[in-house]
Amino acid sequence: MGSIRTLVGVRALRTMALASASLFALTASAAAQQATARLDELSVEGSGRGAGATGGQPAQRGADGRVAPEDPRGPIAGYVATRSVTATKTNTPLIETPQSITVIGTEQIQAQGATTLTQATQYTAGIYSGVTGVDERVDFFNLRGFRASDYGIYKDGLQLLNYGFGTLKTEVFGLERIEVLRGPAAVLFGAGNPGGIVNQITKRPTLTPFGYVEIGGGSFGQVYGAFDIGGPADDSGHWFYRLTGIGRAGGTQVDGADSDRYYIAPALTYRPDAGTSFTLLTSYQRDSSAVTANFLPYSGTVRPNLSGLRIPRSLNVGDPTFNNFQREQLFAGYEFEHAVDATWTVRQNLRYSFSDGYQNSYVGQSGYADPAQTQLARYQFGFTDKVSLFQVDNQAEARFSDGLFRHDLILGVDYKNYTLHDNQQVLFPGPNLNLLNPIFGPPQDRAPTNLVDVPRFTQIGLYAQDQIKLTENLTLVAGLRQDFATSDVKVKFSRFGDQSSSRDDQALTGRVALIYNFDFGLAPYVSYSTSFQPQIGIDSITGGALVPDRGEQVEVGVKFQPIGERYFLTVAAFDLVRDNPPIPSPFANGSSTTQLGSVRSRGIEAQFVGNLFDGLNVVAAVTHFDLEYIKSQQTQLIGRTPIGVPETYASAFLDYTIPVGDYRGLGFGGGVRYVGRSFANDINSLTVPDFVLFDATVHYTWDRWRAAVTASNIGDRRFVTSCTDLNNCFYGEARRVLASVSYKW
Repeated sequence: MGSIRTLVGVRALRTMALASASLFALTASAAAQQATARLDELSVEGSGRGAGATGGQPAQRGADGRVAPEDPRGPIAGYVATRSVTATKTNTPLIETPQSITVIGTEQIQAQGATTLTQATQYTAGIYSGVTGVDERVDFFNLRGFRASDYGIYKDGLQLLNYGFGTLKTEVFGLERIEVLRGPAAVLFGAGNPGGIVNQITKRPTLTPFGYVEIGGGSFGQVYGAFDIGGPADDSGHWFYRLTGIGRAGGTQVDGADSDRYYIAPALTYRPDAGTSFTLLTSYQRDSSAVTANFLPYSGTVRPNLSGLRIPRSLNVGDPTFNNFQREQLFAGYEFEHAVDATWTVRQNLRYSFSDGYQNSYVGQSGYADPAQTQLARYQFGFTDKVSLFQVDNQAEARFSDGLFRHDLILGVDYKNYTLHDNQQVLFPGPNLNLLNPIFGPPQDRAPTNLVDVPRFTQIGLYAQDQIKLTENLTLVAGLRQDFATSDVKVKFSRFGDQSSSRDDQALTGRVALIYNFDFGLAPYVSYSTSFQPQIGIDSITGGALVPDRGEQVEVGVKFQPIGERYFLTVAAFDLVRDNPPIPSPFANGSSTTQLGSVRSRGIEAQFVGNLFDGLNVVAAVTHFDLEYIKSQQTQLIGRTPIGVPETYASAFLDYTIPVGDYRGLGFGGGVRYVGRSFANDINSLTVPDFVLFDATVHYTWDRWRAAVTASNIGDRRFVTSCTDLNNCFYGEARRVLASVSYKW
């Protein structure tokens, strides 16, 4: 970090400020002339879920008869993506991107029967999904060993903050693709976990009409119906629409805990000419479920307890009569793009996000209440949280040659404003739960108010990045970003007294990377990057505001994608240091987060995705890293591995569809997932054992119809995903079978 500041100094900051001011002027001018923008290679394919890579239509071809380049926000042909905007914010081929990234399309999501972000990323390198087991409220995952489900989830390039109990969760059926970017990305996004981010790309309007409907059901009484329609909205060829929706209802693997959802997402594009477009993206979602993660003790889950018992996975540790979680969620925003001339393009991406959440339940985080370990101690917990998040990202991109080198320069200014109205209720103790004879009811009203506070967070960033073609094969990527952030928490009521806090932070982050593309498809690369993530909230030990989370990484890797072949291999080795990571702490001073020092993650990842021959799709991944505290206020942690993080995992999934003959359209496949051991306590004396899971799929496509059955954890293996301490362990997903029938036109 210091070397970067020395390199650029004050002059670079002035240059960025001037460039950003120019960008605002360009954006305002373009908006005044035409409040619309061009879509980057807008796909003409309808791609309802189950419609395949191109919605069952032939690939778009240009005037020369060649297949058009892949739309980096559109559908993927098979499993192998070729382009992305996540890593560079420009339309860059993955083989020319000097960072480790995996792209998951709707065809892969469908084949694996994934209905959540957790399930959709289980065959991806570097990411451990489902850290807290089956949690209907939010997706929990780690990237390169660090929790990324709080600051690391993005939607269409804009962050979804999950702080405290104010959460935002995206419906997978509404996504075109999921992109897992590993390593720091703060130079462009100004935030996010240094282990990486997960960017979810929303389905967008298409130029050609299409339609898709699907019904299905499966384990625990789950049933659902979904639709996806779109195409031209007028005869002039300027307006295009898309309407996506799904409704599901039924139970979960926890008795008496239902999971219902209703989701609708209208989208509209106005395209007055080839260089201008304006796309409105909206969605409304209502969730009604329960606390299913359960928060169980180590003794009785990982190992039998003193009475020789293991707590059933299906046990509702809360109370079926009032174990409630509800959330209403709204996204409303737009993507504007205008090609000013052959060199300059300006963009503005804006979104307002709102979430209104409610919970009232018993929670079993207190361990056992008796020496025989047959009585679970519980307390009542609830909250009513309202999240408001406004974001805007202004960009100006220039593609030009200076006479020696070709440049793809992007200048940007983004702004973020987050507010959480947080009201928590707690009652200690609650009634014990007898594991031998559980008795439930009657339903309880809300517990007494424990905390009322209003965390607020604002951030503005100026960034610049240049992708420079030094030769036809060698590309240099260099970027800088200056952030200014303010975080404050106004405590209106707390049983611990006034805990209001506030702090201002600023930071300069950067990235420099080189990648060399050999003509035969090999692309080695090296990169250095830093990260900055301002924190929201109060340190439970110091009582002050949490300090920013900073990261620094060196990554070397190689990518291989021979021209004309339909497979992609990425191998990456990295050395990542994270300072001030927020970690759970004992409940104190109204908070459960503290910061103890620095953690290093060093490891290697490999990801293979391929359409090896007609009808066969393959996904495989291997991840291994060493994670340890290298600095800590608690000296006993130095050299130890943080809890709840498996350091080795691997997976492989194959799906084959018979392409010709009498059995044409019949497909089948399966997968295997291995997750290594993790630690359950700070001194690493207790472990959570490794486990292996098997998945399967069978499907048949004829004419416009498709029928499928998918099954995950087909052996119904009972396993624990992780433990955050001896009283908080989480069961993984039980066997889940899903059957569906779909029709497209």
